Amino acid sequence: MIYPSIDKLLSEVGSKYLLVNIAARRAKEIIAKDNLQMKEKEYVSKEPIGRALEEISKKLIQID
Repeated sequence: MIYPSIDKLLSEVGSKYLLVNIAARRAKEIIAKDNLQMKEKEYVSKEPIGRALEEISKKLIQID
C-alpha cells in the first residue's frame, strides 16, 4: 500500500498534474536545503519525494 493514498492527496490538491508539480518542487527543496516540515522520526518515507507527499497530505504545504 502506498502512503499517503492518492485519494487523500487529490482531495488536498485539485489535479494529478498539480500534485506532481508541487511534490517535485518540494522534494528539490528538501534535497537542496535539507529543510523538513516535521521531525525526522515522524516521516514514514525516507525518500524526499515521499516526504514531500506526506507534507502535502498533512496540509503542511500551502497550495494556492
